[in-house]
Amino acid sequence: MLKPLRTQPAVIQTAADAIRRHFLYAMLFSALLNLLFIAPMLYMLQVYDRVIPTAGGITLLFLTLVLIFALSALSSLDAVRSRLLVRASVRLDRVLSGAILDATLARPELGTQRIAKQALREFDVLRQTLTGPVMVGVFDAPWIPVYILIAALIHPWIGLLALVGAGLSLFLAWRNERATNEPLKLANQAAGQAYAGFEFTVAQADVVRALGIRRAMVRGHLGDRHTMMQLQTDASINSSGLTALSKFVRLLLQSLALGLAALLAIDAKVSPGAVFASSFIVGRALAPIDQIVGGWKGIVSAWGAYQTLRDLFVETPADIALTQLPEPQGHLATENLGIAGPGGRPIIAGITFNVDPGEMIAIVGPSGAGKSTLVRALAGAAVPAAGLIRFDGADQRNWDSERLAEHIGYMPQEASLFAGTVKENIARFRNRLGEDQAAVDEAVVEAARTAGAHEMILKLPGGYDYQLGLGGKGLSVGQSQRVSLARALFRDPQYLILDEPNSNLDAEGDQQLVHTLEELKKRGRTIMIVAHRLSVLPVVDRLMVVQDGRLAMFGPRDEVLRKIAPPPPPTRVVTGGKTSS
Repeated sequence: MLKPLRTQPAVIQTAADAIRRHFLYAMLFSALLNLLFIAPMLYMLQVYDRVIPTAGGITLLFLTLVLIFALSALSSLDAVRSRLLVRASVRLDRVLSGAILDATLARPELGTQRIAKQALREFDVLRQTLTGPVMVGVFDAPWIPVYILIAALIHPWIGLLALVGAGLSLFLAWRNERATNEPLKLANQAAGQAYAGFEFTVAQADVVRALGIRRAMVRGHLGDRHTMMQLQTDASINSSGLTALSKFVRLLLQSLALGLAALLAIDAKVSPGAVFASSFIVGRALAPIDQIVGGWKGIVSAWGAYQTLRDLFVETPADIALTQLPEPQGHLATENLGIAGPGGRPIIAGITFNVDPGEMIAIVGPSGAGKSTLVRALAGAAVPAAGLIRFDGADQRNWDSERLAEHIGYMPQEASLFAGTVKENIARFRNRLGEDQAAVDEAVVEAARTAGAHEMILKLPGGYDYQLGLGGKGLSVGQSQRVSLARALFRDPQYLILDEPNSNLDAEGDQQLVHTLEELKKRGRTIMIVAHRLSVLPVVDRLMVVQDGRLAMFGPRDEVLRKIAPPPPPTRVVTGGKTSS
């Protein structure tokens, strides 16, 4: 499955190198196994040709001892081969699983695609096939010519029968591939889409119940499953017929070999022992083909999984040792920035601005104007299609993304909390990287105090060790937003990029947010905030107005506010026939 290594991404090449030795040893043991499989045939020949005619009991005893030794060695080698494949599976998982997760998370544009949600599932399909029973058939297949040659040594007609049978079996395997390859691919794609859609619906089960769309969603998913089942049924019916025909051919040829050998034995052209040996050797020659045909569905699924992973790694830029730039001081700039959505549709285009250290910029504009997309790009959560983003003059792409993220406090529009404790979420799970626990705890509490979330967290069951479910289940929307703000403030980053941080806060929380922003400005932090509520305007330095994905206005707060909402005209009052303002 990983044969054309020269065309593979480096990660897959490394994985192939890691398991190559396991496969080479498995092939070596397969060679020994196939040699030992000849032992039962030789035993038959000797029993019928030597033992029975001569009544040689001692000969039978020694032949039986040799057979027992050969079969014991065969069983041991088979167990070792299976163990090698299991170890190869573990090694493959160790080498590739982390790389797959990292490659998926390193590409923000994959967030809503099937490849991101099913990369590991596809990898498991490939791994199980590569190290599963079907590979035994692949390892045994090179020995088909050897068994045909042995059959020819018994008698040329038997060898010809074995050759014709192998050719017919290979033809049926080819027909099976042509008949099932495309339907199986379509069935696998439909299955992936059906599973991904259902998983998303389950994650939003509370919303589904609240909207009263449970029956509609069930019907939709049943429709997806019907499509999947129809495609799988068509592929399975095509495959089952050819698989049954392949088994029929193998059994028929074994019986024909027995009959042909009996006919030759009648004419004294072969010995009586060759009658049974012929059937055995022809059956053994055709067994690997039958095994591969039986596992063809798994092979097609594995090939599709491999192509998915190859595309993932080919399109993921390799990590390079970037020069470690000095800590940024707070300058932020964009140059003709553009971001595209699904299908290449531009969401924002041609945005250029400069922000000085310590400034607070409020981004305003109508819904759908591209404000959230802009701040996602600034935070590194979206990939620009054009233009540049610069931190202290350095292109965002020239920063190590993990290191730059330490200097950016990003708060998305939705809290986006993860399964884990409140402390782990605020600490950005730094505890999993082996950092000093006391230092992490101190930074977490400091961030929570700055965000005004400390008292709220202490009231939770377990406080900072309160366990959240997937998506931050266990907190209200307002509580989640406060924890998300505390996460953005973890270790006092130089840049704060906040997307509607007060959208779900009550009056007290909104007032606390304004106070927090004032404190951060005093520390010289650069703040970009998407704001719908006007409560943050008193602490804003400049306003950025985004409309239709473009920068409509950008300037001092009061100046932009006058342009957005000009003062009403003076009121005219008529007194005594005279008009005065």
